[in-house]
Amino acid sequence: MPVLNDEVPDDDDYDAGRRRGEFDHITPEDFTRARGSGRVTPPGWIDEHELGRVRREMPVAYVEVVPVRVDDFGRVTSIGSLLRVSDGGTIVERTLIAGRVLYHETIREAIARNVAKDLGDIALPVLPQGLTPFTVAEFFPTPGVSPYHDERQHAIALCYIVPIAGDCKPQDETLDVEWVDPHSDAFDEFLEQMSDGHDYIVRQALAWTGL
Repeated sequence: MPVLNDEVPDDDDYDAGRRRGEFDHITPEDFTRARGSGRVTPPGWIDEHELGRVRREMPVAYVEVVPVRVDDFGRVTSIGSLLRVSDGGTIVERTLIAGRVLYHETIREAIARNVAKDLGDIALPVLPQGLTPFTVAEFFPTPGVSPYHDERQHAIALCYIVPIAGDCKPQDETLDVEWVDPHSDAFDEFLEQMSDGHDYIVRQALAWTGL
């Protein structure tokens, strides 16, 4: 009989020797099937050592998402941000949804995956009809080259405004999701808490929507 979930296999099952729970951490997102070949290959992830080498030698493609809530007329009523522990693990920082575009992944798929990674599967993002970003943010490891800074790498980020229609359940490294009315007195403080140029991205997003 086939093994379902963590059911104990019979001695004559094809995977009778499998250790219980061995593959419980694997999800469908961990694999992609090469078109027409029947082969299953890893998606676009590489190990930390190799990723470090790539980051030192070439630009990396990213998507950056400004999550928003909108009213019945599509007007932006609030801007969302993520609260995360910094890479050093010492402070909590306010930032936006961002992530690499994986090998053989479309930009639209990258947006959806990174939103789900940070906000959960029931965030219900309304993906853009077109793929033209409202701006392109060039993050450099050297401060001062552009308004955007990322000490790890040279990243080219396509920036999108994505309305969020569902409930947000912080995932992965996200501690919380906070929303602020762009017309409120708290908005300037909200922007001041963003670093490395993310505040500038939010300002450009609002200008693009006419606010």
